[in-house]
Amino acid sequence: MPRKSHKSTPSANVARNAFANQVFAFFSENPTSSLNYKQTASQLGITDKREKEQIRHALDELSLQGSLIETNRGKFKLNPQLIAAVTKANTISGIVDMKQTGNAYVITSELPEDVFVSPNNTHHALNGDKVKVHLFPKRKDRKTEGIIVEIVERAKKQFVGIIHISKRFAFLVPDSTSIPVDIYIPLSTLKGAKDGQKVVAQITEWPENAANPIGEIIHVLGEPGDNNVEMNSILASFDFPLKFPKVAEDEARKIRNVVPEAEISNRRDFRNIWTCTIDPVDAKDFDDALSLQKLPDGNWEVGVHIADVSHYVRPGSAIDTEAYERGTSIYLVDRTIPMLPEQLSNLVCSLRPGEEKLCFSAVFKLNEKGDVLDEWFGRTVINSNRRYAYEEVQGIIEGAEGDFKTELMVLHNLSSKLRAERFKKGAIAFKSQEVKFVLDEKGKPIGVKIKEQKEANWLIEDFMLLANRRVAQKIGDRKGEGEAKTFVYRVHDEPNPDKLTNFSQFLHKLGYKFQTTSRKSVTTSFNQLFENIVGKGEENMIETIAIRTMMRAEYSTSNIGHYGLAFSFYTHFTSPIRRYPDLMVHRLLQWYLDGKPGVNKSEYEEYCVHSSEMERKAMEAERASIKYKQVEYMMDKIGQEFEGLISGVSKWGIYVELTESKCEGMVPLRNMNDDFYYLDDENYRIIGQRSGKVYRLGDNIRIKVKKIDLQKRQMDFDLVREGIGKKKW
Repeated sequence: MPRKSHKSTPSANVARNAFANQVFAFFSENPTSSLNYKQTASQLGITDKREKEQIRHALDELSLQGSLIETNRGKFKLNPQLIAAVTKANTISGIVDMKQTGNAYVITSELPEDVFVSPNNTHHALNGDKVKVHLFPKRKDRKTEGIIVEIVERAKKQFVGIIHISKRFAFLVPDSTSIPVDIYIPLSTLKGAKDGQKVVAQITEWPENAANPIGEIIHVLGEPGDNNVEMNSILASFDFPLKFPKVAEDEARKIRNVVPEAEISNRRDFRNIWTCTIDPVDAKDFDDALSLQKLPDGNWEVGVHIADVSHYVRPGSAIDTEAYERGTSIYLVDRTIPMLPEQLSNLVCSLRPGEEKLCFSAVFKLNEKGDVLDEWFGRTVINSNRRYAYEEVQGIIEGAEGDFKTELMVLHNLSSKLRAERFKKGAIAFKSQEVKFVLDEKGKPIGVKIKEQKEANWLIEDFMLLANRRVAQKIGDRKGEGEAKTFVYRVHDEPNPDKLTNFSQFLHKLGYKFQTTSRKSVTTSFNQLFENIVGKGEENMIETIAIRTMMRAEYSTSNIGHYGLAFSFYTHFTSPIRRYPDLMVHRLLQWYLDGKPGVNKSEYEEYCVHSSEMERKAMEAERASIKYKQVEYMMDKIGQEFEGLISGVSKWGIYVELTESKCEGMVPLRNMNDDFYYLDDENYRIIGQRSGKVYRLGDNIRIKVKKIDLQKRQMDFDLVREGIGKKKW
């Protein structure tokens, strides 16, 4: 007797289709996952046996349709040919912010919030990579989530860490906690590295189904803890080169430190006019000088003379190519990594006293009030009479005797007039301190000095600001003569209005007024606020938050002015030895002074973006070197107590900057056992749930050094004495 066929009922078909749709939607959200029916059911929260069987049938059907592919027996994943179609409609671009846990957030300008990406959906992306992310359907009361579907551009080319070698293979354990994977290193690519050494590796491949990337060693740095090894580690971790290419060094060696008479005849001659340089005591690259002479009409001529790097570094040369890639000199705690080979930076281009030097100059005619009556820009030759350190000039300003005191005091008086006018027009008077470590012969920190900006620093700054402003205005201010020619500007946008409003409301709680109705009211409020908080307990906190309300200055061909300086036009003209944008400005200024047509805007905007990025990386490298020396300085101080200020608050703990040394560590919340503390981030504080006790940014506290990890550059503190306990506002 023939077996009866079992036809599906309409209701069974509907149920099966519903399961198939559910399963397909799940695999669309997780296109790299390969799962069997039990794992799929578990992910969907299905426990019923009948429903699990429906999942199994759905997987088979979707496989027959070609929507899924069977990777192993009984295991399925989304057909790769469908991934582009599934993700294209809801895909955004952004930058990966990788956490130590392997979780990631993609920072994007296309959404009001960051996109969360779980570790199994990062698709081999690493911290800082530019990626494309497919967004999952938004779930109620859940953060925006997605999966990385494409790595557009890798942020890092090389990785620094400790090499661990076994008989059959080796692994690089990266120094950075934002890289959550080790790099597999075949023994054939060790380049002589020994177990436990610091090395630099590059990733050569990362197979689709491999948990770890495969790499090779490109530099062996040496033993961890050695000062040179650690400083080179920091440079390499930010992709800065450890030495100049041989072709660039060879080019530099051929450049003679002699100024030909034929070149002098083409320039305005300042060799017989009093000229000086004022720099830090340990400086070697003197890229700016000031000249002064009294004019017959009683006014003053001040020359701002800048090393004419563009005369020696020609576009397209090996030196120029390397300088562009570096973008800037890098100032680590114990050394300068120059943008140009030392033959240029410390010798040929450096405005050393008693030597004829080629310059690009901005020369101003000023009256006693500091008003600019006339100006001239062009190429010059100088011979500096005297090299000063800031401390020496500061002593003369404060009353000490010294060489050319009369000339220095004239410059001081004129600079004071320029500064007063700048603040009158709305410049913001941010204060700054520089922490300098005293190092022994091996580079170990044995002391700390705090250096503050004083009148000698301001003297130089005021004239450099004048030159930068007037050069930018010379090219950018067309006065109705048509569109301005392409130029490189240093721009600083207005603060985010929401940040300003939040800052104003926060200050109101502390009893301070802060007006945000206009640009003038904002800058006036800032300067008045800085005067009012001097010496008060909240001074550090308010200054810190004020800086955080500001946008970051950057380079651009689109001039929006400089908000913090209150300049409508501003550029960087005064440091071509150490900043590539200044070299571009010199070239463009001469090009336009010669009557040449405008250059390609999009091309120069690309140069500006690169320069801004390299500046940011250099600052991060500098901070990393300072952090390393801070931790190294505190290594022998475990168990000792220090006074400090709360410099930051987070859900993990309170950051404390020690008053005397400016070293920063953390008091983890997990170690504050007297209460359960939660973060009130809007008011920059943590609050005890039971006691209402408050620890706020800027509070004075006393800590004990508990734990130090030099490789991770981390310090853990214990709280010894609280600041003044405060109840909630």
